[in-house]
Amino acid sequence: VSVESLDKIGIHTPEELCAAGAKDVFMRIRLEVDNGACLSMLYGIEGAIQGLRWHQLPDETKEELKQFFNDVKG
Repeated sequence: VSVESLDKIGIHTPEELCAAGAKDVFMRIRLEVDNGACLSMLYGIEGAIQGLRWHQLPDETKEELKQFFNDVKG
């Protein structure tokens, strides 16, 4: 996730990112900055929160985020 996108939604510190949570941050980016934000971005946000590359997220976490993304996408 670009720092610019996070700045645009008012997220300026790692603490703010963690407090908001991946789903909320993703939705705010999608609604306010980039309506085409993709699943990889959502994974990246969660990875940043957990201190991991998104590829290292547990499968269960990725599946939950994928379901959320599909619900949002409609």
